[in-house]
Amino acid sequence: MFSSILPFIVNSPVVEWDALAPIIVIMGAAVLGTLVEALPSAKVRYGINATLMILSLIVALALVVWRFRTLGETGGRQIAMGTMVEDQLSLVFQGILLAVALLAALVVLGRATPGDGSFAPQPADMPGSPQEDYAVKTRYQRTEMFILMLFSTGGMMSFIAAGNLLMLFVALEVMSLPLYVMSAMGRRRRLLSQEAGFKYFLLGAYASGFFLMGIALIYGFTGTLGIYSITQIATVAPGLDWMLLVGVAMLLVGLFFKVSAVPFHAWAPDVYQGAPSPIAGFMAAGVKVAAFGILVRLSMTLFGLLSWDLSVLLWVVIIATIVVGTFLGIVQTDVKRMLAYSSIAHVGFILVALIGLSVGAAAAVEFYVLTYGVATIGAFGLISIVRDADADGTVRGEASRLEAWDGLGKRHPALAGAMAIFLLSFAGIPLTGGFIGKFLVFKEGLSLGGGALVLVGLIASIVTAFFYFRLILRMYFTEPGENTATVTSTDPGDMLVKFVVIVCAVATVALGLVAQPVLGLFAAVA
Repeated sequence: MFSSILPFIVNSPVVEWDALAPIIVIMGAAVLGTLVEALPSAKVRYGINATLMILSLIVALALVVWRFRTLGETGGRQIAMGTMVEDQLSLVFQGILLAVALLAALVVLGRATPGDGSFAPQPADMPGSPQEDYAVKTRYQRTEMFILMLFSTGGMMSFIAAGNLLMLFVALEVMSLPLYVMSAMGRRRRLLSQEAGFKYFLLGAYASGFFLMGIALIYGFTGTLGIYSITQIATVAPGLDWMLLVGVAMLLVGLFFKVSAVPFHAWAPDVYQGAPSPIAGFMAAGVKVAAFGILVRLSMTLFGLLSWDLSVLLWVVIIATIVVGTFLGIVQTDVKRMLAYSSIAHVGFILVALIGLSVGAAAAVEFYVLTYGVATIGAFGLISIVRDADADGTVRGEASRLEAWDGLGKRHPALAGAMAIFLLSFAGIPLTGGFIGKFLVFKEGLSLGGGALVLVGLIASIVTAFFYFRLILRMYFTEPGENTATVTSTDPGDMLVKFVVIVCAVATVALGLVAQPVLGLFAAVA
């Protein structure tokens, strides 16, 4: 009997627990939180799941730092039977992701309070139903958003580290499915929030179909799913080149959808507007970190081999993304929709650095997504606590209309100053992290022969400054009116969100003033 199982023992797969530890911590906490959600006491569930969310993100970030220091300059390795990769590139992007996710989780925690939070007390209830009225009256609050955030973060980490196209698809779905649900969990304007989640789900499923068909075509051409194996085979395999080219193009469709590049951007403004602001910030920042993490890897491998064939497609997408994000952002009267189109323009700016093979592109993209992610979490966190008030002074839902921000700088100067810092960073004004990020990606674009793209980006940056400064002018140079929003000062949850906003503002300025240590680390990794 022993001799019959000996071959299985000898050939059993090796599990690299040390390399997988950060992902295991996040996913394990999510599974444990799902079991905790079955407990009868709402207060106990809230406390345990909130602690699990924050603690697991901190532990996972510490483990990523430990793995980065342990890995040193060994060049990395394939793990989990070749389906994933552990190297400095993946660890840096995972570190950025976890830092952004931790900030977003604190905002979610602050706005997940019962009664006046950003999330529906029981999302499964019909809007306006007796069940919802009862949940609001009893200050009942479920905590699925904590668990779903962890599942989505774990999917993003796996997405960044994927070394196999099948693993890439599985991680894509694990990352996306929780976001579809969380987008529909808004407490105010429930139907708009549910519509946002439904649109995101439908278009996401459509993009996933393209992604999966691209994987099938690439496998049909190469006979393998490993990213590095595909790259090696693609250099020598004769004939049927169209199959590889079409497969890679369809793969790009799925990735472009995730980063909301034109023409796959239509979902972003509606979803950002309808989703709870803490989730919109997490989605805008986290998804871009994950998507660009794998785009950098693919640009250095598979996409790099086809850069000449894909150049026209990339140039068209980049120019369209920058132009659409810039000019449609000008006409928006809602702050969340304005930031949605702003995020689309930023995608175009980042893609400028990925039009060819460049070692410096990795460092430029890493720094850009870090600065953009921090500023985005801060901006959406602030939007979540800027709320309308009726004539009796009763605080209502989020005030995302532009006129609601009139004179906010006179009523709440510190918070308005933080918002101004975020907007200046988005515009690429010096002394902010956004300026350094734009400088780096445009520099890489010039070195790769993309001078025309850089020129379009520079002109667009000047134009986008218009709608950023328009909001600053409203906050500081317009008198408060009847529709001016308010910010509560005593709610503990709002105080936590204010703390995160100030931290993000300080980090945004610090990344602009003392960027060299971070750039040195990213350059060494590249």
